[in-house]
Amino acid sequence: MGDVINLRQARKQRDRASASRLAETNRAKFGRTKAERLALQAEAARQEKQIEGARRDNSGGREETPTEDR
Repeated sequence: MGDVINLRQARKQRDRASASRLAETNRAKFGRTKAERLALQAEAARQEKQIEGARRDNSGGREETPTEDR
């Protein structure tokens, strides 16, 4: 015959393992130090500034105004 197991204890063990996996995922997702977050924000801002600086201006130096139909 097989071993007798307590279903209440097995259920709690399963729930603890699930919570542990979720906690590990959250630590990887949100567990950065303030310095790391600030460094990532600074890098993203630098990249955005570089992209905006390299953008071509297609307006030809004049403002585009919508024309009215009369």
